[in-house]
Amino acid sequence: MNQVEVRIMGQGYLLGCPEGGEDRLKDAVARVDAAMCKIRDAGKIKARDRIAVLAALNLAFELSEPAAANDAAVAPAPAAASAEPGEGGQAALAALLARLDDALSDDGQLL
Repeated sequence: MNQVEVRIMGQGYLLGCPEGGEDRLKDAVARVDAAMCKIRDAGKIKARDRIAVLAALNLAFELSEPAAANDAAVAPAPAAASAEPGEGGQAALAALLARLDDALSDDGQLL
């Protein structure tokens, strides 16, 4: 297991990474950083934990719909908008939010 130092929204992290997975990890970090910076730069949300949650939801939504992932660069991600997900996505979204709440309950900070 290698350790890779990365930066997300200007903050450094030391992450564990399996052998040969460094490029995939760096690609994932770049996607997360871009998603979080886009939300931050929109200027409406300042709290890092809320930015991280919205970025996670946007990325998860993109991954859940393969066709939408191809169009992600063109269209804004639905989780950032005020529109509510369909019934099929409600359960997955509720489960994701519950997992995020559990993770945040330990120290109150995601980042």
